[in-house]
Amino acid sequence: MPPIAAADSLPTFENEFKKVSGTPYRATTVIEFEQILRKVLADAQAKAVVLTRNPLLGRVKLPERLRAWGMATEVWPEISPGSTGTIGANAYRDQCFAAEVGISGVDFLLAETGSLVLTSQTEGSQLASLAPPVHVALYRREQVLSSLDDVLEHLYISTGTGSPMPGRSMVFITGTSRTADIEQILIRGVHGPREVHAILIEESCLVELGATQT
Repeated sequence: MPPIAAADSLPTFENEFKKVSGTPYRATTVIEFEQILRKVLADAQAKAVVLTRNPLLGRVKLPERLRAWGMATEVWPEISPGSTGTIGANAYRDQCFAAEVGISGVDFLLAETGSLVLTSQTEGSQLASLAPPVHVALYRREQVLSSLDDVLEHLYISTGTGSPMPGRSMVFITGTSRTADIEQILIRGVHGPREVHAILIEESCLVELGATQT
């Protein structure tokens, strides 16, 4: 594929994301962010939402915001090795299959294919992006990378037994779930989300929230 200039990465991602039935947004203010998210939730007739542990969700105060709107909200539980957190993880898993909307962050966005790249290191569990019928991903401008080579260069990959991988899995999400029968009738949402939304959280929105820390 032809190289994509860094300045063109974001518009290229948005164009490719639309081609695979994704819906991109840009939130430059808190009001814009709330309007976008409220519309997605209303269209999904959402009563329950599941969130990953991605730090960006906390920076925009998403759990508190959703609960203030009357949404039943579950966040991936922090589980340390040797802890008794299995019950929490199992309850979260059940909620992922019961919730109407799952909200995650991303590690990176792949511009050339319009893909979302998520790892278990950052999200805790990718079920929030795979099980609910509607998936919403929040991201920052600097997370948009041009090519697969760029993504692989930025990912930490263990090369020795003394440096184990910090996460167990990686998911590339390119558009909505889709399948076709023998007559080639396309159906969305059979094996995963029927809608995928990506919201760019601009720096101005974080400044307004007082959440500029990295």
